[in-house]
This record gives sequence, structure tokens and C-alpha cells, in this order.
Amino acid sequence: MKTPLPSLRALARGLARRRGRRPALHPDGLLLSGVLDVLPPGDRPWGVAWLDSGGRYDVTVRWSRAAGLPERLPDGLGLALKVRDAAGPDRPLDLLLTSSGGGPLTRHLPLPRTDALGGPYSTLSGYRFPDRVRVVAAFPDEPGRGLPVRLSELAAALTRRPARFRLCAAARGEPWRQFATLSVRTAHPDPAAHPVAFDPYAASLADLPPTDRLRALREAAYAGSRQGRGAAEPRGARRPAHEP
Repeated sequence: MKTPLPSLRALARGLARRRGRRPALHPDGLLLSGVLDVLPPGDRPWGVAWLDSGGRYDVTVRWSRAAGLPERLPDGLGLALKVRDAAGPDRPLDLLLTSSGGGPLTRHLPLPRTDALGGPYSTLSGYRFPDRVRVVAAFPDEPGRGLPVRLSELAAALTRRPARFRLCAAARGEPWRQFATLSVRTAHPDPAAHPVAFDPYAASLADLPPTDRLRALREAAYAGSRQGRGAAEPRGARRPAHEP
């Protein structure tokens, strides 16, 4: 059976070129600064050094529209986080979250949205905690507050008032448990001069790796998009097996 990976990679490469060297997926985004506070686990440690240590981390955030549809239309929304020094000095942790539901099934499904705070964002696939696989999600922590999905309006709204989230994790059959708070505060300084790439496989924690579910498909799409944009491979990236 012919693998779909080369075709997916070629499709992503063509989309990136057609979009003026913007990413094939999530081409339209807003780069922001934020702060992540990892909460002390109390008497229920996670077994993950970063989560059990607690602490405050600067975060680069990219809020984006997944398909790049016209802003008047609902679109899947992306919330990409680059947590600085989470894996050690100059070694970030990247988390890619997508607008989704919070239920046992809907946490794995991307959902279009017309309100940037209209529901949770999840990693869709899981992370391997020491005891079980869990999905990570960000839940808006401001009931009743809405945020526009038009990026220009979203930027203005965040300048007036930051957005806050609860970061949680849950396995099948267990309730969501919070491990951090996130505040998305202001526009990132001079984003054009400091382009930021996110890759949850290249930038992960040794004791909290992402599962391989969807990995091959995502890596093929990332690689094709980087080729179409003329971007370099991220440091530590794994070369797909079908590449020469």
C-alpha cells in the first residue's frame, strides 16, 4: 500500500509556496508574549520533573487560524506555546493546542470557533506521563468573556486585558486536573525580526514525550511546509524515514 506521507508533504510544500512562504497550516497568526506558572503538585506528584518542581516561565504564544479561511468564517483556532527553558537552559517545550471540546471524544477533535475563548484548546493526541497517557488542554479561566477571532481585533482586545487559561491534563476516565496557569498578555516585540517555529516533537521533555499518534502525518506536513517556506529544519528534528 502506498504511503500517503510523500503526497502530504508535497501538498504542504505547495500550500506554503502558494501562500507567499507562509506555513501551509495555521498561516495567519498573532505572535504574543505570555507567562506560565506551573503549580506545586501538593501530595499528588505527576512524576514529571518539570511539573513537580513548579515555577514561572516566559512563553511565546502564537494564536492562529488553522485553515486560513476568511476572517468572517469560523475556523479552527491554534494556541501554540513555546515555554522557554522548560527542558533546561535554552531548551524550550513546545505545546500545540487546537480549539476542541473537553469531553472524552471531543478533546481529540478540532472544532471551528467564532469566539477565541468559546471553549478549550487541546493537544488532540496524548502525552506519555509515567503512569498513563493524558491529553493536555487549556481552558479559558474567564467565564462569560468573549474574544474576537479576527486577529487584528484579538490583538487590540489582549492589549486592553490579558487572556487567562487553566492548563490541565486528563486520561480517559479521569477528571481534568490543573497543573498550570497561563496569561497571554501582549504582542510579541518585533515578530518579523524574530521568526518562531513550533515543533512538539523536536522540543519536548524527556520524561513527558508526545505519543506517536498522528506523528508521521504531522512531521510530513511540518517538513513540507518548511521546505515550501525555505525554512531550516529545527535543531534536533528527526529526519523522516522516507527522506533521502
